[in-house]
Amino acid sequence: MTLLNRHLEFVQALRAAGLPVSVAEGLDAVRAVEHLGLADREAVRAGYAAALVKRRSHRGSFDALFDLFFPPLLGSGARWTDEYAAERDSPSAVVDLRDRLAATLSGGEVDQAALGDLAVELVERLGALPGRGQGLSTWSAHQALTRVGAVALLDRLVASLAGEGDQREAHGLAERRIASFTRLVEGEVRRRLAEDRTPQYVAETILRPPVDQIAFTAARRAEVEQMRREIYPLARRLATRLIKEQHARRRGPLDFRRTVRASMSTGGVPLTTHHRPKRPHRSELVVLCDVSGSVAQFAQFTLMLVFALREQFTKVRAFTFVDEVHEVTQHFRPGGDPVRTMADLAASVAHASLWGRTDYGRAFTRFQERHADALGPKVSLLVLGDARSNYGDLALPVFGDILRQTRHAYWLNPEHRRQWGAGDSGAERYAELVRMVECRNLAQLSDFVHDIV
Repeated sequence: MTLLNRHLEFVQALRAAGLPVSVAEGLDAVRAVEHLGLADREAVRAGYAAALVKRRSHRGSFDALFDLFFPPLLGSGARWTDEYAAERDSPSAVVDLRDRLAATLSGGEVDQAALGDLAVELVERLGALPGRGQGLSTWSAHQALTRVGAVALLDRLVASLAGEGDQREAHGLAERRIASFTRLVEGEVRRRLAEDRTPQYVAETILRPPVDQIAFTAARRAEVEQMRREIYPLARRLATRLIKEQHARRRGPLDFRRTVRASMSTGGVPLTTHHRPKRPHRSELVVLCDVSGSVAQFAQFTLMLVFALREQFTKVRAFTFVDEVHEVTQHFRPGGDPVRTMADLAASVAHASLWGRTDYGRAFTRFQERHADALGPKVSLLVLGDARSNYGDLALPVFGDILRQTRHAYWLNPEHRRQWGAGDSGAERYAELVRMVECRNLAQLSDFVHDIV
């Protein structure tokens, strides 16, 4: 395979993973590599990243794909001998590897090169699944980490890092270092699989998409934490873009009389146009969100982003429900701790459920009865949920009456459009009354917020 073919496959894999890479940007990457040369792999990585990566959230996927298509070594490396390989998984060898891993992770500054070598050694020793011979394409990061006892190293690392210092700070540092080593092991397993099969196979079947394209309802714990870190930078980017666009639209309609009068000084040529002042308008926002089951995670992220953009609205009020409605506006205080806010919001779910079964019809009816004062001609209503109501009454007339009391109304649904109306979903029925939008990830959420503000 030529270097050009590998480049084309790499760019195609980036596009398949959700990174927007144009033909021109691909050519820019080729020119960058021509100038940088191939002697320094990290310089090649930096050149490709400068040309192809536009968002910080895409860098993780880019690095994982780069390591697949441009691996740092082949096989186990030259240092492995037949004699060493024969006893690679003996009890004494495992204990020795665990001790060296603990010593490397407990140092003042972690030697990343040594840590990378340990990841390669760990996968070589313990990563092959039982019953599989060396060189076959079945490797497991979970098995390797479990057999070496990486998680059990936590207490050992905390004791070593803490000394006489803060135990909580040492615990956090130990967790971050173990997580960093875990990522190296997972990357090494992907490299082995790509070498035994193809990089395209691993990219299509194993790699996760960028965090802004991972479905809220399918996110893993680490991805949820990364999404939370992305919310406020995303909100700042959106706010900056919205302010620029609002400034560009600040001018009102053309004032023809003033423009013609001003043109008299230039011989009738209207060099300067004059516009009538445009009356600013900012609406109030009411958010009504289902917090049952996996939908709760989607609702929390949406609420966090909306409240991070609350300066774009005159007033924001938020309500959660399962079958009873509970106001949670007070949880979103300016300058509040996002982690504490999420915890408070999760705790409020208990107040939003009476029978423990999602009932949209009952929730809309209770909202109309108890919180009608939140609606009005200046209000934009945002409903968050999958519209799955356990085959109960959807209360469509009540929901229609709520919509008539608002200026605009939108419904964000975290399910794929093809699932609307399936089973106990009332999405298609509600979509006849309100604009319903598929919103399964941060990218779609960002696009929607930008469109309505």
